[in-house]
Amino acid sequence: MRYRIHSHRFGETILKNDEEFTEIWSEIHGIIQSISDEAIIKKFEEKYAGKNKSLSSTLNDLFKSEFIRRGWASESPIFQDRDYSENVWRLDFAKENISVEVGFNHSGTIAWNLLKPVIASELNHVEKAIQTRIGVIICATQRLQRAGNFDNAIGTYEKYVHHLKPLNTQLTVPIVIIGLEAPETFRIVEHVNEDGKKRGRVEEIYTDLIVDDATETYDEPLFDEDLD
Repeated sequence: MRYRIHSHRFGETILKNDEEFTEIWSEIHGIIQSISDEAIIKKFEEKYAGKNKSLSSTLNDLFKSEFIRRGWASESPIFQDRDYSENVWRLDFAKENISVEVGFNHSGTIAWNLLKPVIASELNHVEKAIQTRIGVIICATQRLQRAGNFDNAIGTYEKYVHHLKPLNTQLTVPIVIIGLEAPETFRIVEHVNEDGKKRGRVEEIYTDLIVDDATETYDEPLFDEDLD
């Protein structure tokens, strides 16, 4: 997948230049780039097309598989105390000194998703189960939101970046926000199935033209440039 990056408190600079983080930062890039349009379509059509209208579960599934395959801890608890063991007190993924949140949920969770890497990195009165130094948040850009038929209320990359300024004092640790771009070859369109339920289906965005007995493929523009 293609993506864009926004850095808070020099997060990207640290990940790119500090020897402690360069290898694992490269690994995160590799995970994102390994998720191709073909892999997304295959997973969606095999597992989620019959019950979902967006790519949310598909992408969560693919990211979870890739992170776990490369040795990341999944659903890692921040605290040892059982009173704080619910999902809300867990990181999506953690490895060494980095925590990762993959967020395609409601925009109301943006502030909490931004605070979790801080809680995982700072000292606390509750005994910690993990101690990280930098947080990475992977989310959808507005273009992926539309192309993937996500709900309009999800927390997009643009909304995450918008939250950084008022939360600057609270977000005391370096954070990198990664915004996933729309697929290049397809989009998910909504339809109503035989049971009257809204579901998604894959629609390719290539147009095949026959030119001199050869087939050439051209990209159709997915969105107007002024939609952002």
